[in-house]
Amino acid sequence: MKKLVLLLALAATACTADRAPQTEASRWKTQAAAVTITRDDWGIPHIRGRTDADAVFGLMYAQAEDDFNRIETNYLNAMGRLAESEGEAEVWRDLRMKIYIHPDSVQAQYATSPAWLKSLMVAWADGLNYYLFTHSAVHPRVIGHFEPWMALTFSEGSIGGDIESISLKQLEAFYGGKDGRRVAVAEPREEREPTGSNAFAVAPSNTADHKAMLLINPHTSFYFRAEVQVTSDEGLNAYGAVTWGQFFVYQGFNAHAGWMHPSSGADFIDEYAESVTPTNNGGTYAYGTEQRPLTVSHITVPYKTANGMATRDFTVYRTHHGPIVRADGGKWISVKMMQEPVKALTQSFTRTKATGYGSFRATMELHTNSSNNTVFADDSGNIAYFHANFIPRRDPSFDWLKPVDGSNPATEWKGLHGIDDSPHLLNPANGWLYNANNWPYSAAGPNSPKQKDFPAYMDKAGESPRGRHAVRVLSARKNFTMATLRDAAYDPYLTAFEPLLPTLFTSYDAILASNPLKAKLAEQIAVLRNWDRRWSVSSVATSLANYWGDDLMLRSRLDAESEHMSVYDYMASAAASQARLDALAAATDRLVSDFGTWKTPWGEINRFQRLSDEIEHPFSDAGPSIPVGFTSSKWGSLASFGAKPYRGSKKWFGTSGNSFVAIVQFGDSVRAMAITAGGASGDKRSKHFNDQAQRYSTGDLREVYFYPNQLKGHVEKEYHPGK
Repeated sequence: MKKLVLLLALAATACTADRAPQTEASRWKTQAAAVTITRDDWGIPHIRGRTDADAVFGLMYAQAEDDFNRIETNYLNAMGRLAESEGEAEVWRDLRMKIYIHPDSVQAQYATSPAWLKSLMVAWADGLNYYLFTHSAVHPRVIGHFEPWMALTFSEGSIGGDIESISLKQLEAFYGGKDGRRVAVAEPREEREPTGSNAFAVAPSNTADHKAMLLINPHTSFYFRAEVQVTSDEGLNAYGAVTWGQFFVYQGFNAHAGWMHPSSGADFIDEYAESVTPTNNGGTYAYGTEQRPLTVSHITVPYKTANGMATRDFTVYRTHHGPIVRADGGKWISVKMMQEPVKALTQSFTRTKATGYGSFRATMELHTNSSNNTVFADDSGNIAYFHANFIPRRDPSFDWLKPVDGSNPATEWKGLHGIDDSPHLLNPANGWLYNANNWPYSAAGPNSPKQKDFPAYMDKAGESPRGRHAVRVLSARKNFTMATLRDAAYDPYLTAFEPLLPTLFTSYDAILASNPLKAKLAEQIAVLRNWDRRWSVSSVATSLANYWGDDLMLRSRLDAESEHMSVYDYMASAAASQARLDALAAATDRLVSDFGTWKTPWGEINRFQRLSDEIEHPFSDAGPSIPVGFTSSKWGSLASFGAKPYRGSKKWFGTSGNSFVAIVQFGDSVRAMAITAGGASGDKRSKHFNDQAQRYSTGDLREVYFYPNQLKGHVEKEYHPGK
């Protein structure tokens, strides 16, 4: 039952930082004096501290300067406290987090953390609290004071955490059903933009300067990460993309090595169908010959209302596999996943100090970068591919893509796969490797791991148009330079249309002259026949192909699933001829309706716009925007730009895809080029809010200032935190 309450705990955490005890404030000021923040002429912070803890303190302070709102939002999400700011609509999101992350258990894990890691978590909290102490005009929505243990609630850095794979609709149906009914619901269908990343590594044998190179190209929602450099006198010197609120460079490089984490298609989370018998005190579930008692807990979720704070109380059930999250076919479904925040945070930070393949691999032995593959390069000339980092060993006779029988002990995990019995590559003979969120079985062309050697659960992604494109561009070149690796990363060919368009032409050629579509589509077909399948801002064919492909994909999705085919295979081989033609006619009509003519160049449609510092950006056709040539990655574009119309707009505005791009060359010294979507600052009043937008739109990477001598002449300001 809902009830209005006075939340004393909330009041405690929301206390203003300017009331910090003098001893705490004095400690912050002392540590700030040991930290220097240098802002370059792009506004990017280069943080230096005497110790790793000093550097973490400065990094968090600098992040808060650039976008405290995103930091707080990430931790409201991570701790299940978003409803305290956004209201009752976020209760189910918060419940999902609280089922897995409880303050008491996290605080207990913090208490037993190694001293060195605990010191970094203390510095993390201190840096954020010192920012609030010195910026009294900043008013947090909920978290007025950060505690060191909170760093463990967000310890890995992926764009979508493992917990987010649990459906909110199904969670609500299970725990929100009237009269205790546990119902199954269908997930609403939504066409989603592919997420993930690209990573290329090229060996010295295949580069002009005989030095290993790495492409770092995360595809996330824009502004999800910040570009930083963080160094200390204890050997830390990492540059790259840090997720707002975290104290480690998630995708980046140091003077010796670089790492990139594309999202993995490995199956690393499992659902168990539990046979539950309800009882007055909760219930039991079948396991082997036993009836085990369900674990019952009570979770309170506070939420904001117009009249103050209210709460909802939930009784949550668990088996030894994990919490119950939904019902299906008369069974209760539990979910088992990795839960190792201390090890995950350890791995996330220590890999930034790796000096080569050996020390980097040692961090991978912690097996807590669960949802990601890794592409690696170093200054000894090594390149490597690591497949996922948390893959439970299971009985391959079960279909692990579906809920397995929780009552059968044979479905238990049997430890984890190691690096050597997972798809793995080190210095393949072809001189390159890659991952683009596709399967690992094309990662090094002919030298790739072989699918037959691994269980089916090792990959559920399959091959993709982007994967085929990566093989194409990496196979076609020798003697890579930084410039030609950049060209490969932005190669404009759209591989998905290679098998799709010939089927459209065949369908068109087969219709009779008397068919009205023969005349209506004649000019469009001619344009597409003459198209080289390459995107550009001036290309009408790119516009037409994107509108046609989107329409045909919507028409094909359900039929493809019913035929157990990928939507791409279905569109190319099984879609009805009439559907292909109708999709082109609909695309034509939509372009005419939106822009007055179907002959609209792609750059007039596909736009980058950053007008507001709100997390949910309000787009407008009337506002200034920049044309972007690259397209959605679903058509095989390596440079990804996930765009669509928003709130009645006709133009398509990008919100995801290429968010940070870096090309790094290793050797006696490291050299890098990079670009960040928009700019380094989240404050629309800053000149660095959108100063990289034009370069971003064309892939014009700028030089990275990694060494102090490179920063000379490019320093905008230098200061200690609080000054």
